[in-house]
Amino acid sequence: MDKHNDDEEQTVPATTTPPPPTPSPATPAVPADERTQVLLHVPVNVRSATLIVLAALAVLATLHLASDFFIPVMVAFMFSHALAPVVDALESWRVPRAISAAVLILGLLGGIGFSAYSFSDDANALIASLPEAAQKVRGAVRARRDKPETPLETMQKAAAQLEQAAEEASPAATAPKSNVQRVVIEKPRFDLREHLWNGTMGLVRLVGQVVVVTFLTYFLLLAGNTFRRKLVKITGTTLSDKKITVQALDEIASQIQRYLLVQLVTSVIVGVATGLAFWALGLKHAVVWGFAGGLLNLIPYIGSAVVTGAAALVAFLQFGSVNMALAVAGASLAIHTLVGNLLMPWLTSRSSAMNPVAVFIGVLAWGWLWGVWGLLLGIPIMMVVKAVCDRVDHLKPVGELLGT
Repeated sequence: MDKHNDDEEQTVPATTTPPPPTPSPATPAVPADERTQVLLHVPVNVRSATLIVLAALAVLATLHLASDFFIPVMVAFMFSHALAPVVDALESWRVPRAISAAVLILGLLGGIGFSAYSFSDDANALIASLPEAAQKVRGAVRARRDKPETPLETMQKAAAQLEQAAEEASPAATAPKSNVQRVVIEKPRFDLREHLWNGTMGLVRLVGQVVVVTFLTYFLLLAGNTFRRKLVKITGTTLSDKKITVQALDEIASQIQRYLLVQLVTSVIVGVATGLAFWALGLKHAVVWGFAGGLLNLIPYIGSAVVTGAAALVAFLQFGSVNMALAVAGASLAIHTLVGNLLMPWLTSRSSAMNPVAVFIGVLAWGWLWGVWGLLLGIPIMMVVKAVCDRVDHLKPVGELLGT
């Protein structure tokens, strides 16, 4: 009995089947080019970028508004670096820096004054010929008016008459006139006294800047390595920081000296070649033109255009021939092209590793800020900026953009 009950209570385990697998959602098909694409996530701090932009705008505004202060300082800085090797050499020969710097600066000013006095006769003769040149221009314009009209001028006159007829036939022209008073603004007459006053003040300002640059250059030469030692001292306490500062200062000095030497050599070449070419073509006052060509060669891009245009105009007034004017302009343009586009870039690339595109844009920017002085000082300032940026971790991208 018990056995039977045990058999009834004993149950046979049922065979269980595993549940069917749950279908997974279909994976969308991804193109091969999208699966292999890798995106670079660059963290951008909007606040930092805004502060950098505002700081850059503040610096540009300060440089523009305080140009009367910064321009003499930069010019004196360049002259002191150019004359420092001579003063150092004289000091090694036991000549005091005060005497050597004073003699050197006075010698340069005297040489410039003597050169200007030597060329004053030719310059005065060139200025005296301007009334005659004006008469020739007036005669050329009058002769051109007396010539028969060209087909282009006839078409322009016909177009002007048709436009006048259309205006007369318009409703506005046939409408009754209203009682509206017409106001005509007259331009002020030429005031000679105001013109002379502005010219006098400009001359006084130029003389004042020359005096400031002269004394500041003298004081910088007299100081010697004083500011250099101070900069090395305040840059850092470690030996590596001081070494980096010394390297940057050495590079700035050497690049500025090489750049000024290149400018001097190319200006002399342009001046001599211009004078000889104009003398061979028979242009009057060729020596003055050579001096002007060498001097204006210091101004990038603008100096050559001024010399070419002015020489072509004077040649046309002297010879009365367009062919001679084109010959003089072509000679000047060829000289500036060969020196400015071949010799100058080659020498500059050997003296400093600067990117030509960055140099061109930088010169335009400094010219916009400071005018002609910006064109003169743009490249040396960019050399200083590159030398500093190459040795500061956060500014190395700027140095990379300026470099070759």
